[in-house]
Amino acid sequence: MRDPATRDPGRGFAAPIFDSQATYRKLQDALARPGLIQNLDRDGFAAVEGLPLAAAAILLTLADYTTPVWLPRGSEHPAAAWLGFHSGAKATAIPLEASFAFLAKGAEPLLRDFAAGDECYPDRSATVLLECSDFFNGPRIRLHGPGIRTSVDIAPSGLRPGFWQEVETNAERFPLGVDLFFVVGAKIMGLPRTTQITVVETL
Repeated sequence: MRDPATRDPGRGFAAPIFDSQATYRKLQDALARPGLIQNLDRDGFAAVEGLPLAAAAILLTLADYTTPVWLPRGSEHPAAAWLGFHSGAKATAIPLEASFAFLAKGAEPLLRDFAAGDECYPDRSATVLLECSDFFNGPRIRLHGPGIRTSVDIAPSGLRPGFWQEVETNAERFPLGVDLFFVVGAKIMGLPRTTQITVVETL
């Protein structure tokens, strides 16, 4: 039997430079316009085991050897070898070490467990990718803040109980705090720490 450590980890971007640049532009748009849904699907690119396609694309674009990535079970996660092979990023099971994190539907850790930056370097915070069931069938949340003319409503579903209270607390910490991407398949929605939320309708 082939040693798992030498197994082909799977394909990355078909055109790494072009695909990463195109993905990066969409990530910038998603954070600049909270609530905007972006499609990160790229020709020749497929989801890797343990990660939705959009989460894989984000990590392949942003992570490198200087940015540890929190994954469930750390280096034992099915996508850890793939991520290390294509980006150089190491997987960690310690939230505070992570520059990026992927949380499957309804999973922990809590947002407060990740690095929020500090007074001198608020940019030294984590970006958290949260897998959702969909973008339309959860509690209705109203967004206010930079990038939003008046307000915009979103309704991602499949998030853990108490999650939106965590988001409110995260926004109160500004300029500290984490930035969020909601992930559904190949699609994303950004929610930066600058965005204020109001729970309009619960389920």
